[in-house]
Amino acid sequence: MRRRIGSILLATTLAACADNPVASAPQPKPAPTPVAQYRTSQGPAAPDEHVPDFATRNFVPFNRQDAIAIALREWRLFGQPVDDDDPELRPDPSGPDVKPERLPGLWERVGEYWWIGQDPYEAEVNWTGKHDTGGAPFSFDHDGRFAWSAAFISYVMRVAGAGDRFPYSPNHSTYINAAASGSASGLRAQNPATYAPQPGDLICAGRGSGRSVRFATLPTRNGFPAHCGIVVAKVSGQISIIGGNVDDAVTLTHVPVGLTGLIDGPDGASLDSRYAWCAVLQVLYDTDEEPADNE
Repeated sequence: MRRRIGSILLATTLAACADNPVASAPQPKPAPTPVAQYRTSQGPAAPDEHVPDFATRNFVPFNRQDAIAIALREWRLFGQPVDDDDPELRPDPSGPDVKPERLPGLWERVGEYWWIGQDPYEAEVNWTGKHDTGGAPFSFDHDGRFAWSAAFISYVMRVAGAGDRFPYSPNHSTYINAAASGSASGLRAQNPATYAPQPGDLICAGRGSGRSVRFATLPTRNGFPAHCGIVVAKVSGQISIIGGNVDDAVTLTHVPVGLTGLIDGPDGASLDSRYAWCAVLQVLYDTDEEPADNE
């Protein structure tokens, strides 16, 4: 009797399944997700699967509000450091435990700046805040060889949805020169003596052997040491910029401006004794609205 009841229940269950098209028919697979393309001198190359889909397909237009918000988010992640000291006078940290870029949770974040911000053919794509391409830790006193400030800017632009309009690079001078030469469709190099930077723009300075670079000498034939920060706020007398690898962190710096918001004087000399500003990179966002002045 039990065997017969079991057979009846099995037949009833199979009949019910046959009447349920959801249970019996396989569901179609979603279409493959499109990925970003990177370019070489020969044209389009392999897809870059490092880039999030929301940035690749521009779920929202490329806009300055999102770029600023991403930079501020990363600044908060690093503890909201502010440093207005002269970078040439800052003492170097005395050990690895005081470098934010090497701390748990933050060295991985620097790795994401490299992974997402760089094109996949770059050797630096596998670096982190304390690991080289092969995954081996490097000495904290050699971290200058693994400077990630340009990787940070590239990351912000990439995640904000700049696509192929920004020349992602481990070197600031790459996109400074590209903006100056007109080869970067998403950037326009502006003279810091005549153009007042707006929130969402980048301001750039040569450093070390690049301190002599001026707007009039751009683009340069070769790369040069530089630093860029993204403008996140402006008030009367100053703007605020956020940059990466400043004190081994994502750091906010205040920059003095003149009455009309310029960072250079009429003679082309920087109003900031700490930085020799050589260019403002006007970022050409899809939306042209400007955020309200704020601190």
